Amino acid sequence: MEEERLNRIKHWAGLPLESALSCQSAGRPDHIAISRDPKANIARKVLRVASSPGRWTSAFGRAKNSVQVSGVGKALREAGVGHERTRLHFVEHHRAHLASAFFCSPFDEAAVVSIDGFGDFSSVMWGVGGGNKIEVRGSVRFPHSLGLFYTAFTQFLGFPKYGDEYKMMGLSAYGEPRFTQQVRDVVRTEEDQVRLNLDYFNYPVGLSSALSPR
Repeated sequence: MEEERLNRIKHWAGLPLESALSCQSAGRPDHIAISRDPKANIARKVLRVASSPGRWTSAFGRAKNSVQVSGVGKALREAGVGHERTRLHFVEHHRAHLASAFFCSPFDEAAVVSIDGFGDFSSVMWGVGGGNKIEVRGSVRFPHSLGLFYTAFTQFLGFPKYGDEYKMMGLSAYGEPRFTQQVRDVVRTEEDQVRLNLDYFNYPVGLSSALSPR
């Protein structure tokens, strides 16, 4: 359940306590999964920050956010979500996306893929679901992202911040692919990897805006 349907705040990004309380009306959960894992890809994160002193300020902000995520269990307990034996599980962001699709599907086996902006240092993840397991076959890591490419494109067209992506989805049916070659200079595929031309983006420095002034 989306928290914004209860608190009426569009694009709410905080801890969804009202949703959690509403969903446990049928009973308090024994397990709670959080779709973030601060420990996921930690070596890659540390290496990138260590090699880029100019990003240390931004990294401090991300580290502070990770500490907040780690404290989610206490916030949930204080709000009355779960019970004293409820177990909290931190799940890597894209693995959570894959699970939410496959385990709710009617299929015993299926290919699964998650394409997003970024989550726990990944932007795309794919694999095979079978029974009660998901085998991850590959992923695309920071700084390359189809999701951020899409956000940048919406900003380029004049939509602010996260770009009201759904509006461009609707408008795209009325367009013609007149700029295919120009777009291919911005984003391409290399075998199973998405690759962006980072000359067009400034988010490797900070994620406040995806689009470079170029």
